[in-house]
Amino acid sequence: MSEYALPWLVADVGGTNARFGLVRRPGGPPEAIAVLRDADHEDLPEAVAAYLADHAGGVRPGAACLAIAGPVSGDRYHLTNAGWTGSVRDLGLPSALLLNDFEALALALPGLGEGDLAPVGGPEHKTTGVREVKAVLGPGTGLGVAGLVPAPEGWVPVPSEGGHVTAPATTERELAVLRALRADGLRHVVAEHLLSGPGLSRLYRGLALVDGAPADPPPPAEILAAAVTDARCAETVGMFCALLGAFAGNVALTLGARGGIYLGGGILPRMLDHLRASDFRRRFEATPRLHEYLAAIPTQVITADYPALMGAAAWLTRHIVGNNTVRTDMENR
Repeated sequence: MSEYALPWLVADVGGTNARFGLVRRPGGPPEAIAVLRDADHEDLPEAVAAYLADHAGGVRPGAACLAIAGPVSGDRYHLTNAGWTGSVRDLGLPSALLLNDFEALALALPGLGEGDLAPVGGPEHKTTGVREVKAVLGPGTGLGVAGLVPAPEGWVPVPSEGGHVTAPATTERELAVLRALRADGLRHVVAEHLLSGPGLSRLYRGLALVDGAPADPPPPAEILAAAVTDARCAETVGMFCALLGAFAGNVALTLGARGGIYLGGGILPRMLDHLRASDFRRRFEATPRLHEYLAAIPTQVITADYPALMGAAAWLTRHIVGNNTVRTDMENR
């Protein structure tokens, strides 16, 4: 049998930051977690080497699972919102698995407890014992979407590129913003263009263009910070939340996610109050023929630290333990 020496490497590689950790025992949590900026490294192999040298004591992992913010196929990956592309074989590790980042986030869902989740509408949700389809989505540098389906062998993740569907604008004001952005050079506005960190700034610009005002948008963090005092920032955040609700409702209907909609990414935990006070939940349920269907689905923000690393660790454990020999190799340096 093959041997996969411990520790194992797990990674969550986004369009701005790459998060790394080590799994020291099958089923154990990621440890020695470090966050590296993509811009500080030429490519993924360089970032992996920097993490192992600077944060993991020079250890050489016996296996790895890397969650990538973009499409993956076999051993190939392409980071959608950054320039990294290549094969995991270039990492020089004995064995490496690839996941889409939201696929990894979906795999973390069964392990989340009540303290890892913040409700933002809908019925009370039981975090254990629910064997119904779940979905996870969320804005960061881009907009990720994945499903999680129960099966006899365990939960099966369903990756997607759902963030690139057409933007879910329905109100006159939202449609006016889309028209303004198209006239400004963004010919086809997809959901990710609006529901992401850069999307906040893009929404601000669109609203300013509609109003005939100066259109230079502040950074996303400044828009969020000023949403309680500045009218345009407040409208930007409100429209962001409403569009997110409509998008989440579409995902719930498409996947039949009666087990819950989970909201991930790095932005939403910082805007819980805005979400709860917004039209998010109303727009989530705003499908007249299936209002009751959607009203029965809970929506929750994931507040756990590094959940995609948890999902990557779970995937490694599933694929290695029971099928292969695992050995601890403290001389693996």
